[in-house]
Amino acid sequence: MVGQLRIYTINKGMMDSWLKLFREELVPRVKEAGIGVHTVWVNEERTQFIWIRTYGSKAEIEPKEAVFYGTDWWKENVDFLRGHQAHRSCGPVCKLTAVSDTVSRSPHSGVSTSGQ
Repeated sequence: MVGQLRIYTINKGMMDSWLKLFREELVPRVKEAGIGVHTVWVNEERTQFIWIRTYGSKAEIEPKEAVFYGTDWWKENVDFLRGHQAHRSCGPVCKLTAVSDTVSRSPHSGVSTSGQ
């Protein structure tokens, strides 16, 4: 499995609206296109939305994103969705490897792990 870290700076006062859109609209459609959502969190200041998209391999990325970005729903809603975002950054795609079932973390890190 490979993943891509995505970080969005959300416009002031729009985080709750963004989270609702992401959970109710984006996640089901991303998954329909065969793209996984590995983890999601919001930074402590509630200004950044961070998530990791997953794919079975690097070769799957282009065709699966073409499916998602080619939908009528995306074309009709892209401006509204991106209107929530002041900035978007996408990291390089890298192989995801499990380190352990439990990770030590600070209480505000937003890391979601099994067993906790």
